[in-house]
Amino acid sequence: MDPSVLLTEQIDPATTLLTLNRPARRNALTIELMQSICHTLDDLARDPCQRIAILQGAGPAFCSGLDLDEASNPDLTEHSSNWVAHLFETITRSPLITIAAAHGAAYAGGAGLLACCDFSVAAADLTLAFPEVRRGLLPALVAALLRDRVRTADAHELFLAAEPVTATRAQSMGLIHRVVSASQVLEEARQLASTVLKGAPDAVRQTKRLLRELRATDLSQQLAHALKFHKQARVSDEAQEGLAAFREHRPPVWPVSDSPST
Repeated sequence: MDPSVLLTEQIDPATTLLTLNRPARRNALTIELMQSICHTLDDLARDPCQRIAILQGAGPAFCSGLDLDEASNPDLTEHSSNWVAHLFETITRSPLITIAAAHGAAYAGGAGLLACCDFSVAAADLTLAFPEVRRGLLPALVAALLRDRVRTADAHELFLAAEPVTATRAQSMGLIHRVVSASQVLEEARQLASTVLKGAPDAVRQTKRLLRELRATDLSQQLAHALKFHKQARVSDEAQEGLAAFREHRPPVWPVSDSPST
């Protein structure tokens, strides 16, 4: 793997900063980048001194979602889909407390990455969106993540209308914890980390685990179910047209279905 796609910096004895480092592609998620995030978090979790991981993006955006050039490759669809699910579950299940420090844009899988984290600090300029249906795709894995985070009405706005929302609107939906100026995002994330570090290490880890396990349905089962929808959409005719239209900067021309899904 190319180590330059994910930069790590120890910012205090218990806190590591992870920087998604594909600024020219707005930190779009490739298989390589997703693997790097997962492996790094797993390595940090094995170190008893490490308690916090802060995720940020280099350049103008936090994360624009999946790299659509790679996502359009039919030979990589299965592999890419599995890594998206693995990324979300790795962050959610990590014993580390994870904090997203987001600015610019968090779209699709990038918004999912933010939603996986235990806390999210956003710059006032952040826009967040789930535009999957406009690409002929489904926000299936993210929907599993947000099943107990947002109201049904808000989920309909995010996933069906698929319009970008502001950081303040995302905060009102429960997706963002704190909104600050762009220059203060990392500092606010560090202050939040220092607050969490006041708790006893194992008590914090076990409380995170308790909150996860108190959910009505196991996350692994939810993600496995959602992954079926995600994979089906990735190979659909609509997805091929939606991704092609996005790359070619034109409106999509959706194929007519003979039998609507029910």
